[in-house]
Amino acid sequence: MIRLPFALAALCLSVSTFAADPFDDKFRQLDELLPPASTIRTASGAPGQAYWQQRADYTIRATLDEANRSIRGAGTVTYHNNSPDTLHYLWVQLDQNIYKPNSDARMSTTVAREAWAKPRNPEEGLKFDALRATFEGFTFEGGFNITSVKSGGRQLAHVINRTMMRIDLPQPLKPGQRFSFDVEWNYRINEQKVLGGRSGFEKFDDKNDLFEIAQFFPRMAAYYDTYGWQHKQFLGAGEFTLEFGDYDVAITVPADHIVASTGVLQNPREVLSAAQRERLERAKKSNKPVLIVTQAEAEQAEKTRASTMKTWRFKANNVRDFAFASSRKFIWDAQGLKSGELDVMAMSYYPKEGNPLWEKYSTHAIVHTIEQYNKYSFDYPYPTAISVNGPVGGMEYPMISFNGPRPTKDKKTGELTYSKRTKYGLIGVIIHEVGHNYFPMIVNSDERQWTWMDEGLNSFVQTLAQEAWEENWPEMRGEPRLITDYMKSRNQVPIMTNSESLLQFGNNAYAKPAAALTVLRETVLGRELFDFAFREYARRWKFKRPTPADFFRTMEDASGTDLDWFWRGWFYTTDAVDVSVDGISEYTISSQNPETEKAWRRRMKQAEPVSLTDQRNKGMPRRVDAHPELKDFYNRYDDFTVTNADRNKFAESQEKLEDWEKALLSSGKHLYLVDFSNVGGLVTPLVLEITLASGKKYIERIPAEVWRYSPKKITKLVVTDEPMTGLTQDPFWETADIDQDNNAWPRKPAPSRLELFKTERGGNDMMKDFNAKLKTKEERAAEDAKKEKDTVPKIQ
Repeated sequence: MIRLPFALAALCLSVSTFAADPFDDKFRQLDELLPPASTIRTASGAPGQAYWQQRADYTIRATLDEANRSIRGAGTVTYHNNSPDTLHYLWVQLDQNIYKPNSDARMSTTVAREAWAKPRNPEEGLKFDALRATFEGFTFEGGFNITSVKSGGRQLAHVINRTMMRIDLPQPLKPGQRFSFDVEWNYRINEQKVLGGRSGFEKFDDKNDLFEIAQFFPRMAAYYDTYGWQHKQFLGAGEFTLEFGDYDVAITVPADHIVASTGVLQNPREVLSAAQRERLERAKKSNKPVLIVTQAEAEQAEKTRASTMKTWRFKANNVRDFAFASSRKFIWDAQGLKSGELDVMAMSYYPKEGNPLWEKYSTHAIVHTIEQYNKYSFDYPYPTAISVNGPVGGMEYPMISFNGPRPTKDKKTGELTYSKRTKYGLIGVIIHEVGHNYFPMIVNSDERQWTWMDEGLNSFVQTLAQEAWEENWPEMRGEPRLITDYMKSRNQVPIMTNSESLLQFGNNAYAKPAAALTVLRETVLGRELFDFAFREYARRWKFKRPTPADFFRTMEDASGTDLDWFWRGWFYTTDAVDVSVDGISEYTISSQNPETEKAWRRRMKQAEPVSLTDQRNKGMPRRVDAHPELKDFYNRYDDFTVTNADRNKFAESQEKLEDWEKALLSSGKHLYLVDFSNVGGLVTPLVLEITLASGKKYIERIPAEVWRYSPKKITKLVVTDEPMTGLTQDPFWETADIDQDNNAWPRKPAPSRLELFKTERGGNDMMKDFNAKLKTKEERAAEDAKKEKDTVPKIQ
């Protein structure tokens, strides 16, 4: 501990250490990275007075051929050119073409050799199952077969470029005009368990199929101000960028099928029984799920095959996509809820293989999702919200989602049961996929370009909803502590990387953005500022298409906080949070009173260890003891004796002190200069837990701007009322610090467990070698001769 002169103590109230190398301004603005503001997208992050977006309305007639597992469809698309640009052609997405053998996705597929080419045992062949999806991707004849593209009865010139189709307009489409065209198509449905994908069919042992159908019609590509046509090829990772519109869809399926769909059923009397319609009416007022189709009814339907077809008609307004599911296996339950002033039907569809898990949790999870997401964004605006159990593990569409977790059979009893992982996996995936109605089905970001804008934001709100489900939720993707392993790995790219170039999709697009927003909410802004800004972003861009810049700017504008340093570090770099507590120097303020200060120095001297030499010389004869006449003034008084000269000097100095200086001198404060290093490169707020000698602990929060003058090393003054005995940076693991070992003073040992177990000795056996040395010369010579004999080759 160092006694600090008063003037120096005052100076140390603002201490920082400047880096010797060139200055790296972590707080420079993002102007060089963000597009300039305009009348379309303002500098505040809001849509401007000149904002525009295109629109596409659809009338579709589709037929499900169960026997051949195919779709046949025809439809009319009305495209509204709301842009200021004159268009000479339109681009249409043909996403099913990803299943054509020559698609970019198939042709660019690689395989991990170690995943399939190494047999478990030398006697086994190659593990072909791991290669099956890749192999069948080249043999499955999928993709759209476009049979007609017309307008006004005339064929339209069109060119198919893998997963995109260009339609050449007969005359330019000017601003404010609209254009309608008719298209007919068919395609084979993929087996989802084999080929994967975001839709497909599932086979069951009872010879029934379950169909989850999406991307089943040619969809208009998006055209918008910052990108033009979004016609980047569909490779499988980057999802869908679409325009809003109204849908009128007729779906013809076997008469014994139940259909779940985007939109509202228009003809319930034609497709539902009187009992089912009555149950639906009852479900609207119920506070718990009501079975519309019971398990017994679904099991009975599985035993027969209808020879006729039924057409289900649905309408959906102001949606960006449309999907449906169909099967005779479906159990169906529903529950009504209020979203603002709107009546909403939460509904679940699942086969008997989903019970007892689905009937207990699915619809409750839908209701919970809407209630929670409404708090953090806006009231759910659609009349239905659906969760379907099928082969797709988790995928979202407007008003409908496909979710996978199911129970498994107990090996002993044969009964269906589920693990804790399966239970929370189901609830979590339903929250996530239903939550996608908000991001990006309504806040309509460009998924093909920026996966994090829908997956990351949605995963963040998902964590908030999960926290509200129960106290000890077992998995929290948005927890900062859970992203640290990824952030210290070398397999990173910045969050602001195109969807198709992400190395670790789940960590980069889901977990890291969610963790970043948690840090922003809990540590940087606080909940009140963050929640207001986040709701403002959702409100501004509801039914519009935001870009990353719009999100960044809105969060700053609505929170009143410059966050450019945060976006730059978390989203544009692969830097990590790693703050090291390098050292602490302790100071107390000198009172200048000689009575106090010399007594303090005496105690410091007495506290020093006695040297070994002095210890051994203790008691030895000294001349001055034998001749006392040699002692004088300096032997009677030591360096810590207070003299009158000391007292007079102190009295004079007190007359010159101001009142605030006297108060500080009498306060007895303890001063500590704490040295921090930014090892990871990502600047962060400091969260300091300070422990005092009395055992009291308190938290001191320091904003990230503490690094603005010196982003690599700083020294921070900490003032306490009593001696400090410990200091920990990030005590709650809230900043995603990747190395907790360097966060404390004094350093804390890393706790772990030592597993004790027996092993067979192998390799060098020291006792065996020792015993070998005890053998006689004759014994060793005999052994050597035998070895030599055994190694001589035999002549046949």
